[in-house]
Amino acid sequence: MQSGNVTTPFGRRPMTLALVKRQFTTAEIKPGKTADKWKVFRDACEARASLGIQDRALAVLDALLTFYPEAELSRERAMIVFPSNAQLSVRAHGIAGTTLRRHLAALVEAGLIVRKDSANGKRYARKDRSGEIEDAYGFDLSPLLARADELAQLAQQVAADRAEFRRVKETLSICRRDVRKLISAAMEERASGDWGAIELMYVALVGRIPRTPTIGDLKVILDEMQMLQSEVLNLLEMQMISEKTSTNAVGFERHIQNSHTESIHELEPCSEKELRAKTEVKPEPKREPLKAFPLGMVLQACPEIAMYGSDGAISSWRELMAAAVVVRSMLGVSPSAYQDACDVMGPENAAATMACILERAAHINSAGGYLRNLTTKAQRGEFSLGPMLMALMRANGAPGLKAS
Repeated sequence: MQSGNVTTPFGRRPMTLALVKRQFTTAEIKPGKTADKWKVFRDACEARASLGIQDRALAVLDALLTFYPEAELSRERAMIVFPSNAQLSVRAHGIAGTTLRRHLAALVEAGLIVRKDSANGKRYARKDRSGEIEDAYGFDLSPLLARADELAQLAQQVAADRAEFRRVKETLSICRRDVRKLISAAMEERASGDWGAIELMYVALVGRIPRTPTIGDLKVILDEMQMLQSEVLNLLEMQMISEKTSTNAVGFERHIQNSHTESIHELEPCSEKELRAKTEVKPEPKREPLKAFPLGMVLQACPEIAMYGSDGAISSWRELMAAAVVVRSMLGVSPSAYQDACDVMGPENAAATMACILERAAHINSAGGYLRNLTTKAQRGEFSLGPMLMALMRANGAPGLKAS
């Protein structure tokens, strides 16, 4: 007798302890236990990742089950099917012979079926005089019945994990969107705080999301994103409280000043002309605001900014301003420089200017210095966005414009 080729109910196959263990498990099926074969098959399909089998192996298992005539697996009936490879191949949608044997071995390894080979390795059934199957050699489906409850639990766990993954992914998407909107709104409203640093934290956090994440990856990033969201909300809440306190303090101070002025006027009366001279405040000369240009014109002159939109596209001024904030960080423009540009030019024109700088980034040594220079010129009334946009439109070959 050669080692590893012992004749057993498994036939002349290499004997392993795992196969022996599965045989014992199959023999321990409780009397009267039954299971719907297609319900067990669906559970095995759901749990295929846990079982370590592929879709083609499941197609072979499906073909094997079609050779079992009953709808329910039962210990009271023989659960051995004995189709030839040619028959199996036909019912498994024409799978090749070598591939068929490989997937049959995978099903055995996964503990879903057991081989019961005859002495000559053939698959057949021996019937008695009444036509009933007395003995059969082929593939034993008993493990499916023995593991029916286990497979059902595995399938339920897979479904629960899938639902949890979807929930965490949706929660992260919503949280990510809200944080992006809060940061953009804070920058647009010029709220106090180092929003540039917070934005960099957000961009770095989003960049850590893998292309094909696991639920563990998403949970870690969701925890950090929610912490960042809490920090942003705290900063904005403190800003609102500070503004409210400042407003109350200014009103109280004005009340004191008005009371004090009235007492002075009573003690030291002066002429009406002198009073007007003291109280009148000369209005500062108003600087004419920069002309706003259509969004379509800005995007036509600066097409590269669209790549930094939320979905690779920009359809509103709000999306353009959000993309400009991302570009600002990428080009190394300081938050204060961009804030000054927003104060002088307006948020829309500052965003359009950042789009122009991005378009000419290869020819600009310092984007931050360049933006500060343009802001200074705009403050003096010496900068107009129109010529810059027209030049870029000509350079990009916009329809109706010829390159100079």
